[in-house]
Amino acid sequence: MSRVPPLLLALVFVHIVRADDNWQPLLNGKDFTGWETYLGKPHNGKEAIGLNKDPHGVFQVVQLDGAPAIRISGHVIGTLTTLKEYGDYWLRLEFKWGEKKWPPEEKNPRNSGVLYHCFGPHGAIVGMCMRSHEFQIKEKECGDYWSSDAIVDVEGDPSADPKETPHRFKPGGKKFTVHDPLGDPPGRVAHLKDYEKPHGQWNKIDLVCLGGKAIHAVNGKVTMMVTNSRRKSNGKEEPLTRGKIQLLSEGAEVYFRKIEWKPITEIPEAYRKVPKAGS
Repeated sequence: MSRVPPLLLALVFVHIVRADDNWQPLLNGKDFTGWETYLGKPHNGKEAIGLNKDPHGVFQVVQLDGAPAIRISGHVIGTLTTLKEYGDYWLRLEFKWGEKKWPPEEKNPRNSGVLYHCFGPHGAIVGMCMRSHEFQIKEKECGDYWSSDAIVDVEGDPSADPKETPHRFKPGGKKFTVHDPLGDPPGRVAHLKDYEKPHGQWNKIDLVCLGGKAIHAVNGKVTMMVTNSRRKSNGKEEPLTRGKIQLLSEGAEVYFRKIEWKPITEIPEAYRKVPKAGS
């Protein structure tokens, strides 16, 4: 076997590294440059706090486990939002729960979320967020899909009574449409399986968006796939394939770190096949 010259081997190695070296951070680890904050009404409050005002320190950059992270206290409902819009991308990040919960959510499971393809005004949905799709981050429901006045098609098991039991994603199942979060049926689709780690551990989140398709994955396992992303405009449906990204403050302390993205032209190989339920 002929030996590869060291210089050529080094060049090949550099090429391989650079081929997957186009991940770009969405936060600089120091402040919220490139993002803006929006806070709705505090509990028992009368008015929304509004844009880029944070008197309660809901959004902070902190040092945690030896690295920078975002702390979202959850004290007031609201969002941390990118200034730019994104389409055809792979987003990945890590999250873990804190300890604090706030009224009126102090007795409920901890709740947050990653919203994508966000459009329209701040606070349009329940005074908290933009219209969008949601990658649900909630205890026992991590990886669910929620519609915030966006529209998708999903394969799964439609519930006979979705107000009591949500539709569930099932690859190869009946195709149905999800739209209004407060409508009938409600806009939630339950995940394929719960892959969240125990409380206090970091969880990896992957969101893959390409054209009208989006794939949710928790700790490397696919939990959801939606297709034909769209929205209504002037009474007509139109494609929804890009938008801003939002992180939710929703009554519970949560930390996010290692938030990065890269543009894609095809679905990553790891997420091309969706496993069957229970696998």
